[in-house]
Amino acid sequence: MTGDGRLSRSITTETAGRRLLAIVVIVVITAALLFGAPAVLSPFRLNLLGKFMAYALVALGLDLLWGYAGILSLGQAVFFGLGGYAVGMYLKLEASRGQLPDFMSWSGGSSLPGFWYPFYNPWFAFVAAIAAPMLVAAVVSYLLFRGRVGNIYFAIISQALALIFSTLFIGQQPLIGGTNGLTNFSTILGQPLSSPLTQIHLYQATVLALVASYLLTCWLTASYFGKLLIAIRDSEDRTRFCGYDPTIPKVIVFAIAAGMAGLGGALFVPQVGIVNPDSLGTVLSMTMVVWVAVGGRGSLVGAIVGALFVNLAQSTVSESFPNAWQYFIGLIFIVTVLLFPSGLAGIPELIRGQLRPMPFHVGSAQAGERVGAGSALPATNTRPTIEPKEVSS
Repeated sequence: MTGDGRLSRSITTETAGRRLLAIVVIVVITAALLFGAPAVLSPFRLNLLGKFMAYALVALGLDLLWGYAGILSLGQAVFFGLGGYAVGMYLKLEASRGQLPDFMSWSGGSSLPGFWYPFYNPWFAFVAAIAAPMLVAAVVSYLLFRGRVGNIYFAIISQALALIFSTLFIGQQPLIGGTNGLTNFSTILGQPLSSPLTQIHLYQATVLALVASYLLTCWLTASYFGKLLIAIRDSEDRTRFCGYDPTIPKVIVFAIAAGMAGLGGALFVPQVGIVNPDSLGTVLSMTMVVWVAVGGRGSLVGAIVGALFVNLAQSTVSESFPNAWQYFIGLIFIVTVLLFPSGLAGIPELIRGQLRPMPFHVGSAQAGERVGAGSALPATNTRPTIEPKEVSS
């Protein structure tokens, strides 16, 4: 066997070993979250962790959109809220037990609006929680990307979209509860939401959804589609000159991110017990960007870690300092951006870079001297001089 063949076989074996190790780690972490956390955490803390996992679903989709395609969306809460309202409508109908929902009676309504009837079916509600955000995202993004709207203007428009949706939902008191939203849920699929066992099942469903979404995003980023997204992020014009139309890939990735946000909202509402226009607003949308920035843009694991870390810090600090926790969260964001530009996911690489030995200069440095910061060598211009070639006619 030749040297090149042995090297290729060694690289293939090493890659397969890393993939196997990654699968084992994912399985172990999933099992620990599924069965270990409910046995260790109190019902209150388990409910908090389940909510944070639902948020992590949104962060994962946003990282796929922003980190790999270079599209910053400041309106992801719109799709999170749409998914939450879809499931909330089903939960409200189930809690009403065939009667008109209470907020409609208080608003003087006498009959159920027609668009509510399909939400008697729970499976329709959960499908709509994913499909409706994807449809809205696909239509809006296609119109914008087809017109070659730049990423900066897209971010501004997406934030305006969040403001439009939240304002629209606030004004619909007779139809969807207005400012108060939908609340007072009692059961899901016939099981009481107040039961600890039901909450454990909801938590486990959220963990499985997060793991499945992570595996999906890993597959997407490693595929040809993922490489195309990176090419669009690095230079959309160059990608276009190579014969690719960036519009469709950008629409697809935005729709996928919206679907993941809708799924997160659908799993969030039964665990929290309420959904209101704040779930579609600009404040939550900006907070979602902070999750990804703190965790590490372009790192799928970092997006999950960022969402869990920021929300855990927010919950912990707000318990001790209820009037000042916003300042602590802002401080965490500023410190992370300044000290760790690659986010929390970039800390291991930063540590490895600090521990890595400095390179030796071969030409002018004496044996044993290192070239770099703190070196006693004078600063010299070591750039090679290129002499122009004489071109014969």
